[in-house]
Amino acid sequence: MRHLMIAGNWKMNKDLFETLAFAQGLRAYAQNHTESKVEMVIAPVYPFLLVAEDVLKGVPVKVAAQDVSFNEDGAFTGEVSATMLASLHLPYCIIGHSERRQYHYEIDHIVNLKLKQVLKNGIIPIFCIGERLDERESNQTNEVLERQLEEGLQDLTLYTGKEIVIAYEPVWAIGTGKVATPEQAQQAHAFIRNWLKATFNDKVSEKLQILYGGSVKPDNIKELMLQPDIDGALIGGASLKLEQFIAMVETSKEVVKLK
Repeated sequence: MRHLMIAGNWKMNKDLFETLAFAQGLRAYAQNHTESKVEMVIAPVYPFLLVAEDVLKGVPVKVAAQDVSFNEDGAFTGEVSATMLASLHLPYCIIGHSERRQYHYEIDHIVNLKLKQVLKNGIIPIFCIGERLDERESNQTNEVLERQLEEGLQDLTLYTGKEIVIAYEPVWAIGTGKVATPEQAQQAHAFIRNWLKATFNDKVSEKLQILYGGSVKPDNIKELMLQPDIDGALIGGASLKLEQFIAMVETSKEVVKLK
């Protein structure tokens, strides 16, 4: 069985002191976390990545970046390169989140370049894909997912399924309070897994983790995590409160015993 990842994407939230307080609280919890099939990940803002890493050193919580530049280095004011993130020994970086696509006009080609940068530097990308509401209502979900997968992973070869993590995030469910039903989410995840099988091989399809994201909360996470092709969650707002994040980890520990 693939293990479950509970990843908190903090977006543009939490200052230094709030980051410290959360990380310290999570450290206290994680010291007694022994379920190896449930992985905890948090993604603070750039300035506080090292702060979070330092606090969480030695406990089973990993720290991820929220984005990266597609450039290696140079005169790109405000950008952060994959080599810089790698120097912090970050294991993960979120790539292609719908907010980056929507507000910063990141097209699939840019997402592809970013994926290549982090992979080259030994960082596992959490590669986000998902359809808008109008695309779902016009029955284009699979078409959109296939395009994002094909263009995002262009010229990349996956051998083990451990090279990347995919996060399916229906855009219409992010921050709206609307959640894809477990059945809708499973259908999309199954489509992605079948695409991986057809494009790469059975091993990649079987081993690669596919997360669900979109208004995940403690009261709906269990039904989602019980779906056979859902391997965790990329969580926004609900991950900002320590007690809610811990509650979702605890529920996931229950789920792994049922799967």
